[in-house]
Amino acid sequence: MTVLSRPTARDRADLGRVARGGVLNLAGAAYAGLAGFGVTWLVARGLAPADAGLFFASTAAFTVAVTVAKLGTPTGLVYWPARLRDSPHLLRRMLRAALTPVAVVALALAACLWATGQLGALALFLPLAALTDSLLAATRGFRQPRPTVLYDKLLRPTLQLGALGAALWLADGSPGAFTVAWAWAYLPMVFLAWRALPALPPSGPGEIAGPFWRFTAPRALASVAQQALQRVDVILLAALVSFTQAAYYAVAGRFVIVGQLANQALAYSVQPQLAALLAAGDRPATRALYQSATGWVILLSWPIYLLAAVFAPLYLHLFGPEYRAAGNVVVILAGAMMVGSGCGMVDSVLAMAGRTSWNLVNVLAALGVNIGLDLLLIPRLGAVGAACGLAGAVLTNNLVPLAQLGWGLGLHPFGRGTLIAATLSATCFGAVPLGTVALLGRGLPGLAVAVGTGGTLYGLGCWRFRRPLALPTSSLARLRGFVRFPRRKV
Repeated sequence: MTVLSRPTARDRADLGRVARGGVLNLAGAAYAGLAGFGVTWLVARGLAPADAGLFFASTAAFTVAVTVAKLGTPTGLVYWPARLRDSPHLLRRMLRAALTPVAVVALALAACLWATGQLGALALFLPLAALTDSLLAATRGFRQPRPTVLYDKLLRPTLQLGALGAALWLADGSPGAFTVAWAWAYLPMVFLAWRALPALPPSGPGEIAGPFWRFTAPRALASVAQQALQRVDVILLAALVSFTQAAYYAVAGRFVIVGQLANQALAYSVQPQLAALLAAGDRPATRALYQSATGWVILLSWPIYLLAAVFAPLYLHLFGPEYRAAGNVVVILAGAMMVGSGCGMVDSVLAMAGRTSWNLVNVLAALGVNIGLDLLLIPRLGAVGAACGLAGAVLTNNLVPLAQLGWGLGLHPFGRGTLIAATLSATCFGAVPLGTVALLGRGLPGLAVAVGTGGTLYGLGCWRFRRPLALPTSSLARLRGFVRFPRRKV
């Protein structure tokens, strides 16, 4: 049994710095989540369900192709700068070794997509999207979170929303126009991401390409499998049943992406610190950071999942009355995602510990479970079958690495803060909303009372237990001056 150690003063300082960085990422994630809702709403309202399903299936295939083109480099570009602190002359070589293969593979995949016809327009933006994500990962590896928040979480969703609004107004329900409007934002993004890179020391002698790709190569396949876990259900629904069922599932699962954005935002802040602590062999500080980050993930994601499950009919009605048939999909996905987020960022901890081969096996196993359940259940149950497939994959992809962390590294996410976060979230956004539903129903009055009452209790609870939760008390002050756009030094 692992004995929990009390965080030292230095650990608490590191947690505070990571938490303050996480606040910046979370502000961007909150906006990106709202913008994602806006995108889904515009598509669902602007297109017939079958055409909306075509849009969701096309963008899902595009996103998987972008992940293939990135070759796992985002993880490597966060991991290696911490390892090269004593060899800064290798940073330029590392960046070149990462980005050159990404550009080549992205161009090859774009040519393949162009030949498909249906995805031809999206193919033009594939290399831009792959390079943008890799460049932004490099800025995070250099301890600069602002470019990711400003460009990926704020600017790109804003441009997509504006373009989709224009498509809705001008294109009269054309799925092709909607897909181009969604993708075009990567054109300015790639230039902004390049300019955000810091000035690096001149290159010196040394070999980095081999070590970089020995670490990153397993992550390449793992990242593709991870992205496929999130997108393959929509593609299989479109292929096995209908575009309409694909639209039902994509709309019903929109809240999952919002919860994952919170997890992703924290990971962007936590990963560099995890890499540094694991590189230094500081296991107690790593454990403290992992447990605190898990509590933060629960605090941010469980309210979303619980409210979506309790008020599923109202949530789905936002996108149109025809989507209310997908209520069971929401409940199934919410339960699975709560278990997954309760395990914390197990994938990031394994990756930053250098166990990318473990990640690969875990994600491939989860993808196998997902596809197997999808093929078995989708023809019978449609969108509900896809939800069951994803739920099985989420459980596999979190519980297996959780066991590996405990067995192989002596790490686990379950501390006092984790328990407080879970209890607080379940009470304020599970028990309280169920009580209001019993009194007022699942309409807007019930939601308003549930959010008002639960949110007030939640805020008071977070403040009361801010120390065991390792919550920063002065993070808002850190937002001052953050809106300055970073410029690349020359």
